[in-house]
Amino acid sequence: MNSPPGRHDEDARVISDSLTRPEVFGELYHRHAAVIHRYAARRLGQDAAEDITAETFTAAFRVRGRYDVSRADARPWLYGIVANLIGKQRRAEVRALRALARTGHDPVAASWTDRSDSRVTAQAAQARLAGALAGLSRAERDVPLLVAWADLGYQEVAEALSVPVGTVRSRLNRARRKVRLALGDVDPLYASDSPEVIGHG
Repeated sequence: MNSPPGRHDEDARVISDSLTRPEVFGELYHRHAAVIHRYAARRLGQDAAEDITAETFTAAFRVRGRYDVSRADARPWLYGIVANLIGKQRRAEVRALRALARTGHDPVAASWTDRSDSRVTAQAAQARLAGALAGLSRAERDVPLLVAWADLGYQEVAEALSVPVGTVRSRLNRARRKVRLALGDVDPLYASDSPEVIGHG
């Protein structure tokens, strides 16, 4: 998981406490803003990530009274909010993916990768992957990226997107088939020798 273990179990308490003490909600931001920002940056680029992250926590604060406090870990809820906000910018995301497919240059990845030969090879594969992702529907794209970039399990993705686990599995299978075809039968979700292709940003 992206954040240290043992912290998520207190998310529900923080959200509950924030209903009477709004300032407490800042703790949720401190715990999870970095991973939400990283996910938004991977999908929309650094320029949009700041705004999307701020919007995510603003929206979360506004609807916190509806949070299901039986769910101790708030990450799926937050990823659901950010995925919805990203969905509203679908055209921008698709444009960015198509640009990456054309040029092979990912300015987000460039900030955290070095320039070794293996990275250059990965960038070529990444360009093909970007083209495949651009061709997916929003619903198909959300699932594999929440699994690969947000490090969520199927149940957590189901919570994030408010869909049954079976729907998560079927969307993931469809997306993987399409992406694997575009990459010459390489499954980017399980290519252990090149995790940067669709691994964590």
